[in-house]
Amino acid sequence: MIVFAKCLAAILTAVVALAALAYAFSRWEAARIAARYPNIGALTDVGGFSMNSLHWPRPEGADLPPLVFIHGASGNLRDPWGAFFEPLKTRAEMLFVDRPGHGYSERGGPENLTPAGQADAIATLMRKKGMSRAIVIGHSFGGATAASFALRHPDMMQGLVFLSPATHPWPGGVDWYYDLANTPVVGALFCSTIALPAGLMQMNKGVEHVFAPNPVPAGYLDRAAIPLVLRPMNFCDNARDVASLLAYVKDVQPRYKEITAPAIVITGDSDDIVLEEIHSRGLKRDLPNSELYWVRNLGHKPDYIATDLAIAAIEKIAGKPRDLDSIVREVEARIAPKP
Repeated sequence: MIVFAKCLAAILTAVVALAALAYAFSRWEAARIAARYPNIGALTDVGGFSMNSLHWPRPEGADLPPLVFIHGASGNLRDPWGAFFEPLKTRAEMLFVDRPGHGYSERGGPENLTPAGQADAIATLMRKKGMSRAIVIGHSFGGATAASFALRHPDMMQGLVFLSPATHPWPGGVDWYYDLANTPVVGALFCSTIALPAGLMQMNKGVEHVFAPNPVPAGYLDRAAIPLVLRPMNFCDNARDVASLLAYVKDVQPRYKEITAPAIVITGDSDDIVLEEIHSRGLKRDLPNSELYWVRNLGHKPDYIATDLAIAAIEKIAGKPRDLDSIVREVEARIAPKP
């Protein structure tokens, strides 16, 4: 019995020591990540907390209405900025946002756990920036936030572009680490110790999975500042968002028929992150004024792999005549597997 007690004490001491080491490493590495990817936006008080965004004023000669870009899970404003800023900087006023709890935005209150609260925060931010109406572009989780924005702030909505959206109830749940990070007490310990070093080891593989079967663009990881999500607080907030999304969309999906703004949905048939046949086809079914464009051999990142198609969708929502079917064929020819 004494020997067993000593062994148990030794094991517990080792576990505590390893946890302390992981905690110290996570704090140190989180600071290094923040230094490597400094804030390129500006913080704005949106009512009790600060939201981060990069606002590009309307350029002279702009031919498009204001645009608001909402990033997906594990992302930040640099993700859509890296895809759309250069091709659109002479054409439109743009607002790239860090959703609450992501990038450099503060989390705010418990209402920001859901796309509804995040949509309200974005609406407040738009008003602060002098933007009364915009086309809203949402990728992945950002699609749920964009749909909630349309439901809650229809007067500020000129149209919607959904890129591989996550908007509908799906079978099953989410990856185990999201649920673990969302567990009281244990989740905070996980985010503060194991999540960051484990995430660093899996990051390249994870990004490849997100883009598959398409190649990851050169420099994407740094351009989109993806490691920011591994910082403990960001990781926990991102996990809470993802873990609570299913219950949220089960509740809100029946209301999508109320969205009358024009919408275009772009998705790939090879998306292993979001079930396109559920979400994208669901939006086409539920939104009364929507179009769906289905791209063969496209994964979860049409914003980077089919940027020209996404921009053409924005143009069409803005009232410009565009033949998106022909652009889909061009994209499919470009990304078709090599024989």
